[in-house]
Amino acid sequence: MREDSKTQNGTKSLDLTRRRLIQGTGAIAITAGALPLLSGTAAAHFPTELDIDVQPGNEENFIDLDEHESVEVVVHPTQFVNSDGEMEMFDPVKRAVRYRFGSWTTLDDGNGARPLNDGETVETSSGHGNQESEESLSLEFPVADMGLEGDEDTVWLYWERDESGEHGYGGVGKVRVYGNTVSDQDLVQRLIEVIGDTNEST
Repeated sequence: MREDSKTQNGTKSLDLTRRRLIQGTGAIAITAGALPLLSGTAAAHFPTELDIDVQPGNEENFIDLDEHESVEVVVHPTQFVNSDGEMEMFDPVKRAVRYRFGSWTTLDDGNGARPLNDGETVETSSGHGNQESEESLSLEFPVADMGLEGDEDTVWLYWERDESGEHGYGGVGKVRVYGNTVSDQDLVQRLIEVIGDTNEST
C-alpha cells in the first residue's frame, strides 16, 4: 500500500521499450543540457534522481497543446545515493502521491500540474539483462496546468517529500511540444490592449 495514499486502482501490463532517463547515456545528455537552467536552490531541493517516461506509448513523446487534455507519465523504481551518502530505493508504488509536472519555470514558481488521481500500477521492463518486469506508477496530468508554451524540449516531474512541497526529488523527460494556437477572440483582445496602451502613451 502506498504511503499516505489511497488503495491502488489495480495493475495492468504496459508493453513498451523504456529509456532509462537517469541511468542511460541518453539521460546524461538530457540532464547535462537541462541542469544549467536550474537555480542552486531548485537543484538542491529537488535533485534529479527520478526515472520517468513521458508519453510511453508515443515514440516521439510529443505533447499537442491543442489536442491533448492530459499526459501520461510513468515513474519507475530507481536506486541512488542520497544526500546522506546512503543508497536509497525510490519505489513510486509505495511512495505518497505528491507530484508536480510541467515546464521547469512553472515548477520553480511552486506551480505545475497535479495528478488527476492516485495513479495506476503498471508492469514495465526493468531494462536489465533478461528484461525482468517491475512495478511502476502511471500518472495522468492535465495539460492546461503544465505551463507549456509550445517551444519546450524537456518537461520536469517533482516529487515532494512532505506536505510543505519544498523538498523532494526531480526527474526530466525529453519531449516535443506542439500547438498552443491562439484563438481569434484572443487575438482581437490582445490587439485592443495594444491599441489602448499606445493611446495612453501618446
